[in-house]
Amino acid sequence: MLVNIRKQLMALLLFSAVHAVQGQPVWTLKQCFDTAQVRNKTMMMGRNDMERASQREREVQANLLPKLSANAEYKYFTDLPYQFMSLATFNPQAPEGLFKEAQFGVPHNINANLQLAMPLYDPQVYGAVQMAGTAAEVSDLQYRKAWEDARYEIAGLYYNAQVLHHQLAYLDSNLVNTGRLLGNMELLRSQLLAKGSDVDKVRLQQAQLTTQRANVDSRYQQVIEGLKIAIGLPAERALAVDPQVQFDPNSEQPPSAITELQLVKMQGQLLGDELRTIKRSGLLPSLRLFATYGTNGFGYDKAPNEFLTFHPVGFGGVQLSYPLFNGMALQRRVKQKNMELDNNKLRYELLTERTNMQAANARRQSAIAKASINDRASQVVLAQRIYAQTVLQQQQGTASLTDVLLADNALREAQQDYLSSLVDFLKADLELKKLTGNLATLN
Repeated sequence: MLVNIRKQLMALLLFSAVHAVQGQPVWTLKQCFDTAQVRNKTMMMGRNDMERASQREREVQANLLPKLSANAEYKYFTDLPYQFMSLATFNPQAPEGLFKEAQFGVPHNINANLQLAMPLYDPQVYGAVQMAGTAAEVSDLQYRKAWEDARYEIAGLYYNAQVLHHQLAYLDSNLVNTGRLLGNMELLRSQLLAKGSDVDKVRLQQAQLTTQRANVDSRYQQVIEGLKIAIGLPAERALAVDPQVQFDPNSEQPPSAITELQLVKMQGQLLGDELRTIKRSGLLPSLRLFATYGTNGFGYDKAPNEFLTFHPVGFGGVQLSYPLFNGMALQRRVKQKNMELDNNKLRYELLTERTNMQAANARRQSAIAKASINDRASQVVLAQRIYAQTVLQQQQGTASLTDVLLADNALREAQQDYLSSLVDFLKADLELKKLTGNLATLN
């Protein structure tokens, strides 16, 4: 059991808090989340997508309202249209089957009217309204998933930066110890109590630690830059993470609603809405109301009978449309949509099985790391004590330089093992939160 884990961590890593760069503001994980929700580019795009889906829903609902349009048209006939008329129209005694072409109308025609159209029942329109509402819910879930992915990425980078920060603190402490040892060895050499090779061994270790620290510092800076991008901060903005790792090794992760599964399920509902709309559009009639009111103008511009007259025109009615045969296109669309629904169900089952398997693996990894953190923390304390005692014995002449170097290597190995256990636990715990729908508990 890790009852005293927090106290041991505080005792072990207290010096790392002093390691924070002066002048750089320390950001908590919650501050990173709050800032990312406002400034993260992916979240901005997600909010735009949600608003676009909302506007799309309103656009589809607007198709249920009456549509009013104004139309105007002018025609000038250079040749008036012909029409064939029976000769009996002009001469009742003319035999049947004889016709005479005649031109009708005047060269100037002006039409202006208002047209009203309103769907009384249209399966495609009503289906589109239902699909738009479901699509808006899908967009909301996509935004929630994007936010969870962003939290997962930010938390991973933040934890990585904290671990690298502690690793730098350990290296700084080791460099201080090595510097003191080098000073002692140089003093002993000046007194002819140590060989030049002993001094060179310590110098080599100091150079290796310096190179290792430079590499770790470079990785730390890369992680900080990645964290800035994930948060949405400009590159020139100063940022430092809180050196104290906040976590509860005894916390449980009860299963909660997993957004990715909800999203797949909602996408299946959208496919179902599309399938019902397709079937209704091929089986149900559509009914719409229409009306027109306007004026028709007729003009003649040849002297001496020039005129331009306007006559009102208005009508209204109801139009019924029923599909009889569409070339089997409807059946093909229904089959395609059924296949998409089958794939959606298979995807949901596959995702559920994979999530359960990954969650079980994460629980096992978390339990293993949890069991080793306390032991390895105690090993660091013990290795520090052994190193201090060995240095004291070396100064008293009862221990060799080799004993000191071995103790120093044991200390560094214990430190690295502790950090590895901490990384394994944080990684498994973060993965478990994601797989159980508990990323919202991160702060």
